[in-house]
Amino acid sequence: MARVVVVYFSGYGHTQRVAESVAAGAQAELIEIDLDGNLSDTQWDALDAADALIMGSPTYMGTVAWQFKKFADVSSKRWYASKWKNKVAGGFTISGNPSGDKLSTLQYLVTFAMQHGMIWVGQGEMNNGTINRLGSTMGVMAQVGSTEPAANIPQGDLETAEGYGARLAAITAKLAP
Repeated sequence: MARVVVVYFSGYGHTQRVAESVAAGAQAELIEIDLDGNLSDTQWDALDAADALIMGSPTYMGTVAWQFKKFADVSSKRWYASKWKNKVAGGFTISGNPSGDKLSTLQYLVTFAMQHGMIWVGQGEMNNGTINRLGSTMGVMAQVGSTEPAANIPQGDLETAEGYGARLAAITAKLAP
């Protein structure tokens, strides 16, 4: 069985809830970037050992949270050694507005994965009004009002995230040695 890890930062619990749905679909290990943008050595080792990384961040000010950016910058040691080359990658984000500039966040995640030589998996579901209701093809976009709790994330967004995790795990299983 392919090893999938979901690595994410969550400032207020919304991204964590989406990450949990992605991880449930992928049967993946969850690794949370801490409030200072750090991971432990054990967590870095888990990322290095994984066949696939699904990355998530809330969309803040049109891109990933600074804690995720710090994680990305620190990963340059892995980039230099090509440790993540040919791993499968995917991503997700959430914001408070229907647009919320989530596309910019997903584009950042794709660029980050491409710099590492990873293989990006997009969203396989068409918008049916509930599943992939925001119409993203690049990854998962979720949305709930800025002042609403994580419990109010629409069920369809969470089902989209779970299905995306399952898709990414299935593709990884086909590609993993």
